Amino acid sequence: MTPDKSKMAAKPTTDHPENFEHAFAELESIVAQMESGQMTLEASLAAYQRGNLLLQFCQQSLAEVEQQVQLLNERNQLVQFKSDNA
Repeated sequence: MTPDKSKMAAKPTTDHPENFEHAFAELESIVAQMESGQMTLEASLAAYQRGNLLLQFCQQSLAEVEQQVQLLNERNQLVQFKSDNA
């Protein structure tokens, strides 16, 4: 008997994303799975929660890069941005 892929997707990882690209790719995968309509209610809720965490990570990453670009524009040199969360 082959495992049901929609149930396998029900176990989102709680791991912190490695980087923006991995988080974005995982988020795209979650959206595709949810749009397929093949997930159980429980799997959909877990996927939504993981997607929300990934979305927040991506938004924070983009905000930090935007801050770096603003510093670059102001000083004409790239200065490493130090996040308050780091």
